[in-house]
Amino acid sequence: MNQPSPFSSGRTGGPTRGDLTGIMQKVAHGDKQAFSALYDALAPMVFGIVVKVVRDRAQAEEVAQEVMIDLWRQAARYRPEAGSVTTWAATIAHRRAVDRVRSAQAATDREHAQAAREHTPAFDEVAEQVETRLESEQVRRCVRGLTELQRQAVTLAYYRGLTYREVAEALRTPLPTIKTRMRDGLIRLRDCMGVTT
Repeated sequence: MNQPSPFSSGRTGGPTRGDLTGIMQKVAHGDKQAFSALYDALAPMVFGIVVKVVRDRAQAEEVAQEVMIDLWRQAARYRPEAGSVTTWAATIAHRRAVDRVRSAQAATDREHAQAAREHTPAFDEVAEQVETRLESEQVRRCVRGLTELQRQAVTLAYYRGLTYREVAEALRTPLPTIKTRMRDGLIRLRDCMGVTT
């Protein structure tokens, strides 16, 4: 017999946008009852978003639980002027779900690469190491040629794996500015590396 999901809800109506804003403000102050109400209101929607991306019910429940914990921990960061609580929760849910899929794909890719290496005949590893080292030095030289702002944005996005929005938050800079910095920086890197499109 299937156990009911903690994310299913029989409720037909829920709190209004204004209600949720008030509830979120209470959650930001550590109100556990308010979080319980927030959970009841948002968990089914969060699960629905996550399961569409992850496509595995057990993993989706796990990710949805992580999202709800994020909402509890980050409640003080919510700003009503930036959008509704529902939109904010949906954004976090989608980001978490995509991260889970990417992580699973990366693990699968690593396993396939490892299996391929185990079945590939050895070749001149010294030549490969020299080529890799030369490419690394060229990349470092090219990155040093970027402006400080471009270098920060590119480093956060490509070496730490942050999204453009997370880079914007980390650098306390508007998202359009970050996108422009990234585009200009990548063009400069491409030119420096001699990559042709």
